[in-house]
Amino acid sequence: MNKFSSLLVVSLLSGTITLGAYKLFLEENPGSESKLSITSDNYARNVSLGAENVDFTTAAENAVHYVVHVKNVTVSEIPSNPIMEYFYGYRGGQQQTQIGTGSGVIITEDGYIVTNNHVIQNATELEVTLNNNKSYKAKLIGTDSKMDIALLKVDAEEKLPYATFGNSDNMKVGEWVLAVGNPYNLNSTVTAGIVSAKARNLSKDGIQSFIQTDAAVNPGNSGGALVNTRGELVGINTMISSPTGSYAGYSFAVPSNITRKIIEDLMEYGNVQRGVLGVEGRELNSAASKEFGVKQTQGFYVNAVSKNSGAEKAGLKQGDIIVRLDNQPVNSFTDLSSYINSKRPNDVIQVGIIRNGDEKVVPVRLTKKELVNVDYNGFEFEDLDAADKKRFRLNEGVKIKDVSNEEYMEYAEVLKGSVILRIDGNKVTSMEQASRILNSKANNQKFRVELITQRGERLQMFL
Repeated sequence: MNKFSSLLVVSLLSGTITLGAYKLFLEENPGSESKLSITSDNYARNVSLGAENVDFTTAAENAVHYVVHVKNVTVSEIPSNPIMEYFYGYRGGQQQTQIGTGSGVIITEDGYIVTNNHVIQNATELEVTLNNNKSYKAKLIGTDSKMDIALLKVDAEEKLPYATFGNSDNMKVGEWVLAVGNPYNLNSTVTAGIVSAKARNLSKDGIQSFIQTDAAVNPGNSGGALVNTRGELVGINTMISSPTGSYAGYSFAVPSNITRKIIEDLMEYGNVQRGVLGVEGRELNSAASKEFGVKQTQGFYVNAVSKNSGAEKAGLKQGDIIVRLDNQPVNSFTDLSSYINSKRPNDVIQVGIIRNGDEKVVPVRLTKKELVNVDYNGFEFEDLDAADKKRFRLNEGVKIKDVSNEEYMEYAEVLKGSVILRIDGNKVTSMEQASRILNSKANNQKFRVELITQRGERLQMFL
């Protein structure tokens, strides 16, 4: 019996050593190539505790050292006004200085800092003040205005304290979080709350996805840290929902997974690499399910598959219902777009679909956004490029790339190359927004557009 017990112990030790060696030497470390500090997934079960039983002190103590105060100095010229000059002696053409403030989060020891785009927008000078009151001039590395993220860099003499990125996909509704920032120029302010909702969309184009919390956030908190009780960065505080402009119950943060992807893109490429799945459609609910004749009331119904997209190459079809991306459930368009926003072109995603009542998984390689075109009722659309924006003197809109609708072939030469500014009265800023508006309509339903032709003529018509 003793002999058997000894053999069993030796076998268990050998297995443990072998597994440990595999983990240490052979298994790929997914965060090894990133310059950012990324926590490993925590699979321990969170026990529901009241605030009085949760220790916030360690997380708060760490966070106040890597959250900074950001000062934005904007210098602009006061426009001339002859009437004001004549009656009141008002003089235009003079320089006017405005100062804005916000927060930021140090994410590397050599001085990279993430904040909100709106905190530093139009800045002519940026200054960052640490918790120890040391101040540094900061330079802007890059921005993503769509997700409201900006990356700054300071040159400090010493190594700086920095945040470790947590996995925002693993956040649970009801989980405790801390909001750390500088509201009303009050440095190193910490407030506590819970995650009220995930994948909250507040924009018309539906591409943004926020973590909603009830932690008190006020003007000046923008760009600050949202951390969990382990002190991991799970979001960048961005905005509040308030009729007064001050905290009124809810605040919103860009998830850390999306933030991390944007920052790594800006560090490596100098711009944000956007991958697209290449599907158009609508999120399901009772009304949409009845319209499409399907039983599912949750998921994303594919109305069309974009040309040249990874979805087309992988064989996704009209009528497929997307219910999962990798291990993340898809119950809405925001769930789908937020997960895709954390990926890059050429990333392969396991897309779980329901087709004719059967579930299957289809691997799809994401396509570069610029290579995918959207087609609706015989009109092919694409985003404006830099040359288009310069030519038309526009910053937003979508271009008609081609016309195959027979009803409009006699106008094809005029319509090709025209830029759509509004669809049914809704201002069009990007292809994502245009696609969302068009896919909310029934098949072949016409829509009213306001457009500008290549000759500069402005037209209104139904397409």
